[in-house]
Amino acid sequence: RRRAEAHPELRRLVEIVMDLGRRPLARFPSGDFFLSDCPISPQDLLHAASQVGDFAADNRAGISRTLHRISAIRNRKGSIVGLTCRVGRSVTGSANLLRDLVKDGGSLLLIGPPGVGKTTVIRFHIHLFPNHDYKKRVMIVDTSNEIGGDGDIPHAGIGSARRLILIKFVRLHVHQVLIEAVENHMPQVIVIDEIGTKLEALAASTIAQRGIQLVATAHGVTIENLIMNPSLEMLVGGIQVCDEEASRRGVQKTVLERKGPSTFTFGAEIVSKTEVRVHRSLEATVDALLAGKVCIVEKEIPIECRTFCLIFCCL
Repeated sequence: RRRAEAHPELRRLVEIVMDLGRRPLARFPSGDFFLSDCPISPQDLLHAASQVGDFAADNRAGISRTLHRISAIRNRKGSIVGLTCRVGRSVTGSANLLRDLVKDGGSLLLIGPPGVGKTTVIRFHIHLFPNHDYKKRVMIVDTSNEIGGDGDIPHAGIGSARRLILIKFVRLHVHQVLIEAVENHMPQVIVIDEIGTKLEALAASTIAQRGIQLVATAHGVTIENLIMNPSLEMLVGGIQVCDEEASRRGVQKTVLERKGPSTFTFGAEIVSKTEVRVHRSLEATVDALLAGKVCIVEKEIPIECRTFCLIFCCL
């Protein structure tokens, strides 16, 4: 602990890794840093695991009323042989441009690889909805307690928003919980972290058709990844083959087009912790990508610099 506290990047600590028989290390943006010269023992892992909440079926646990996430690695016998302790933070003032978009009432989809801050950004916007000028009823479907933290009392970072915590072994039925949130609690905004299956994408589409605003995240690097993902393409309207369009153009190559309206109004590609690419019309972006045309992307530096510019991306 003393080594970690003495590190100059302590406030930017990403996670701590504890693997049986190896030295514990802390991961910072600048690289890995060993916390001790002594390898981790089974007793070390047992003690660490005893200080956190119960591990669910997805091998994730938390610390009550915090945003930290602890993930376990197990051997064949089910014993813990490794722990990944990710630091969770509540950051205010993230992405002013995104704040303006959700204020207009449209649904927002955030995509990006793991670790770039999708959950941090989504948590900031949750805090805005029931407070400030929005005054909307918000229900969070917290798939792994990363948004509101572990424990029965949620973290203060979500403001007065309410949340549904998934019961153990219910991850396979997230789509049903989403519909339950709408039918039982009358929210004006539904928030979900990590849409990952076709059924969840279908449930999100159904909710959007009922006039409820959605704010959600999904794994992927670009909008094009969603288009090519058969499980998630419904989030951007779905993709279909149009032979008539190919005939009209006089080409033999198959032409793809958007099947229907997009579930989300806006899209945001979180490239890194300092860069967000915003698509003000997700449907226009998808149509441009399928047609091989140039689309306009708005780019914001969300936290450190607060600068904003307009760029053109040839995709």
